[in-house]
Amino acid sequence: MATVLMTARERPRKVAGMASADWIAAGALVFVLLVTRAIVFGDPVVDFDEQLYSFIGWRMTQGDLPYVDLWDRKPLGLFALFAAAHALFGPGAIAFQIVASLSAFIGALLVYGLAREEVDRVSATVAGALYLLFLALYGSQSGQSEAFHTPMMLAMLWLVRDGRHPQAAQRANLAMLIGGLALQIKYTVLPQCLFFGAWALIGEWRRGASLPRLAARAALFAALGVLPTALAGLFYLWRGHFDAFWFANFVSFFDRVSPPNGRLRHDLVIGYIPLALLVLPGLYAAFRLNPSRDWAAYRLHAAWLLAALATVLLPGTVYGYYYAALVAPAILLALPMIDRKGPLRFVPAVLLLFFATQLYHPLNRLAGSLAERRVEARLSAAVAPFVGTHQDCLYVFDGPTVLYRTTGTCLPTRFIYPDHLNNALETPALGIDQAGEIARILANRPGVIVTANKPVTIQQPRNLALIHEATQRDYRPLITISQYRRSVTAWVRRDLVPTPR
Repeated sequence: MATVLMTARERPRKVAGMASADWIAAGALVFVLLVTRAIVFGDPVVDFDEQLYSFIGWRMTQGDLPYVDLWDRKPLGLFALFAAAHALFGPGAIAFQIVASLSAFIGALLVYGLAREEVDRVSATVAGALYLLFLALYGSQSGQSEAFHTPMMLAMLWLVRDGRHPQAAQRANLAMLIGGLALQIKYTVLPQCLFFGAWALIGEWRRGASLPRLAARAALFAALGVLPTALAGLFYLWRGHFDAFWFANFVSFFDRVSPPNGRLRHDLVIGYIPLALLVLPGLYAAFRLNPSRDWAAYRLHAAWLLAALATVLLPGTVYGYYYAALVAPAILLALPMIDRKGPLRFVPAVLLLFFATQLYHPLNRLAGSLAERRVEARLSAAVAPFVGTHQDCLYVFDGPTVLYRTTGTCLPTRFIYPDHLNNALETPALGIDQAGEIARILANRPGVIVTANKPVTIQQPRNLALIHEATQRDYRPLITISQYRRSVTAWVRRDLVPTPR
């Protein structure tokens, strides 16, 4: 009766099935999205990995096949995603940046929706904004794979969180299929997929399912999770390249050598601090200041954080941008702290927003991005006249992979990612002899070779010696630029440059 008698002024206005306040929240999240991501739109050298994903995806639109024509160990689905972006929006970096931004926005909306079950709209909007800020802070402001698979994990959480839902079984099936698609973005999400599958099975058990039924459901979950990868394998079997698919996807990962300091480098430990500022005060607030309204959901979020941590630590080599996988569960655990109806009111939310914004510093990022893209354009313009489409190929031993696209060069090898041939940790994991492949490339006399003065990873001395000998004997410096605190030099073959009189 009270609902019937509520005045129009008291009822929340609805627009297309959503309360007007939700649309305002979505608008606020769009603003944060643009602040964190639009500043790098069009920048082709925001990070290293996405240059490779983009190049392989772009070449797929021209008929090249990952693992066969261009090598990497990432799943086919990631390259297919980049290929779709380039097919829709062109060869430039903005193509995948648009798609990644859409994915990040979906993730923010899911964080907002999950937070709304525990806090009010304003606090939930803060949670969604923090998701976007911390995602960018941990290197997923452009096109890293975490920008794509993290929203998929949020979708799995959304679907399996309520084991008493009347359509819990169907929702769990959909979640497992989404998990299978996420595995085709990055295989290391496996611990999270297993966790959500186990949570869904626990829900079935609580609803009274027998052991045989649980076993059947587990088998179905596994089949749905494996299906996208199996389809990718069948595609390569049909094309006659299953061995290449199997080696890249499932053998090379285990053949790669772990670095001497493994997962405990000091810079990686420091990287946990921003996340700790979410999780630890959130846990304290939940137990001492502002108890969670739904302890079952809070425990689920805590368990998910541990599964996400397993995703981060699964590879032998860990990089700081992997931490983006921890952002969403960390924010959900921080909800009791950022809840504006808690005893500290707005203070924690404002401080966290200020802290994240200052760490990311959008204006500095914008200035840096504009400078870096100008530098890359200079490098590309200098190199392009000395490389060809059929001979005198460019070889980037260490430097920006994007040069292969922007210079229009032919490719000297299928191992076009510099890290594959210069990294000592990759020596046993490529299925070829690194030094032998470099010697073959040099024997074909590249028009330009690109090197850098500071390695990103541990480099193989023998391979460095081959490049040094060749550049000193047959090449001369063409241009040296400063890019991300490294000096990158392009060496042009001497016979391609007229000798000054």
